[in-house]
Amino acid sequence: MSSLWVLAALLGSIGQVARNAMQSSLTRQIGTVGATQVRFLFGLPFAALFLGLMTLATGESIPIPNLPSLGFTIAGALAQIAATGLMLVVMKSQSFAVTTAWLKTEPVIVALAAALILRDPISLPVLGAIVIASAGVMLMSIKPGTHVWQLGRPALTGLLAGGLFGASAIGFRGGITHLDQGGFLIRATSTLTLSLLIQTATLLIWMALFNRAALRASFAVWRSSLFAGFLGAFASQFWFIGFALTSAANVRTLALVEVIFATAVSRYVFKQPVTRRQIIGMAVIVLGVGLLLRLQV
Repeated sequence: MSSLWVLAALLGSIGQVARNAMQSSLTRQIGTVGATQVRFLFGLPFAALFLGLMTLATGESIPIPNLPSLGFTIAGALAQIAATGLMLVVMKSQSFAVTTAWLKTEPVIVALAAALILRDPISLPVLGAIVIASAGVMLMSIKPGTHVWQLGRPALTGLLAGGLFGASAIGFRGGITHLDQGGFLIRATSTLTLSLLIQTATLLIWMALFNRAALRASFAVWRSSLFAGFLGAFASQFWFIGFALTSAANVRTLALVEVIFATAVSRYVFKQPVTRRQIIGMAVIVLGVGLLLRLQV
């Protein structure tokens, strides 16, 4: 059981890279808001299907969220909506790999915030491994001699998106751990389904009031939207299983391997060049993640 979170995080990373690539393409077709809601609206039926299968497989009933669990889940759901929208904005002007790198500046903040808010334990060696892996991300995305304030709005937007994704991870971890009944699988899947329900309702109301054109456009490309929704639900299912088994910091640090997967997609799918600095940065990420696994597994 102690190493199951590793498999869950790796599968989540693979699914998320595929989902991000699909959403990046949808953004060009239906706009940022439309592509953002695709992840949630078209992911909800698959999450509900996963939940139904989980109840059949485990024989457990769906846990009823208490007030703390509901509060954490709502906070995580809203933070993820904002983070997804900002991510897609950055993808319009930056390469797929560099955008993913900026998003992955979150683990150090997640580790410290989760220790304070959720009382997740963190040792200095583990924090060191997180810092090393995060440094690899920064090495990939920032040229030598460049200060953060010189990177312009896309970089700052990417950093803000990464922070909000970190906040969502803490919220979802809190939502799962504060449920007082059920095994880790049913708690993870029910929290995922609830979060997608909140996100879908929020965005449907917003778009019905302020952006009906984007809502109609997302249904017009329903085949691509349905596939993106499935990939989103698939990735999130494994993220939430990881959150149920270990700290958000562990899951999000291991998820830095997503940068490596994204670089491969950037190079071989989008035909975007990969620099020597990015290769060195990937090596540093692998070093940090390897240290984390040695300390935690």
